[in-house]
Amino acid sequence: MSALLFALLVPGPGDDMSTRRRDRLADAIAIGLATVYGALMVPLGDATKPGAAIPWQVDVGIGVLCVLTLVVRRRHPRAVALALLPFGAMSVMATGAITVALFTVAVRHRAAVVLWLGAANVATAAVYFLLQHDPPFPLWVDLLMRSVVTAAAVGWGLFVRAYRRLTQSLRDHAARLEAEQHLRVEQARLTERTRIAREMHDVLAHRLSLISLHAGALEVRTDARPEETALAAGAIRGSAHEALQELRTVFGILRDRPEPPQPDLGDLPDLVDTARASGMTVGFISTVPADGPAVMLGRTVYRFVQEGLTNARKHAPGSDVQVRLDGTAGAELRVTVTNDLAQAHRSPIPGSGLGLVGLRERVALAGGRVEHGTDRDTFRLQAWLPWPP
Repeated sequence: MSALLFALLVPGPGDDMSTRRRDRLADAIAIGLATVYGALMVPLGDATKPGAAIPWQVDVGIGVLCVLTLVVRRRHPRAVALALLPFGAMSVMATGAITVALFTVAVRHRAAVVLWLGAANVATAAVYFLLQHDPPFPLWVDLLMRSVVTAAAVGWGLFVRAYRRLTQSLRDHAARLEAEQHLRVEQARLTERTRIAREMHDVLAHRLSLISLHAGALEVRTDARPEETALAAGAIRGSAHEALQELRTVFGILRDRPEPPQPDLGDLPDLVDTARASGMTVGFISTVPADGPAVMLGRTVYRFVQEGLTNARKHAPGSDVQVRLDGTAGAELRVTVTNDLAQAHRSPIPGSGLGLVGLRERVALAGGRVEHGTDRDTFRLQAWLPWPP
């Protein structure tokens, strides 16, 4: 029963079949109530009394015609109410249809409009009283009854109007929240995909550049001794194994596995040693303690240096590389990676051009900035990162 009452009070969204069925049911109930109320008022009121202005049969006929006009009350609520109000001055049966019409206007229009129509309906009670030859009840009784019924219809209609507006606002709010939730989910997915893509580039580009470096050495050194060839092949195998392990780590994140510990500032010496073991000449100077910066800042520095070494190995193979870290807590941390382009002696490895883009995004997320460029024969890659105290 409560579900039916709610369906009658609050139309469903859209113009679907259930809403149309609800409207037809509500119209049938409204017409039925108007007919029953008017029929009850005929014997209770003045219609059947000897001094009635018109015969009760005519009164009932007028009332039935008024009830039939309620079929179009949804499309023209105000016009139907205005058309029915004059009949309230001559027909008791018509008061049922007028009450339903006032209720419809209260649901569809502003309170000021329905209050004026309600006052006009009460005024017709005085006209009806004056038209009777020998009224059985005093005027105040007619005015009181018409006022009570009108107030009930108008009040209920205004309540339904406010209830519908509240329900619609809640629906709109829920729809906005759902849309915002979908947007947040999409943004989170995009952010996560970007982060994973950046991690894959940082990790795999470093390892694959080592593989390419050793493979290039094997290609050039056709006269290499067996032990040198075995050493290069072992380095290729080790780099490939490390690349697969780190790729599995990234895929594990995609499968919601716990993320393993990521490298930070304390792992920089091992990164430099790995680059040196691959044949690179790398100078490393750091005045920053490994446990000084926060973990996220240290991880950003590590990835920055890793990308700098990878770029030097890919685009200027054979050149000397210098890595320098300095700065003070409460100010900023500076990271500089330089390499001598004049010393490059082998064909560079083609790159995608996404490394520096991802590096700039990573540093920007930490609140820093990146600059890079060539000064004579030296390529310089430098970052400034805020270092909270």
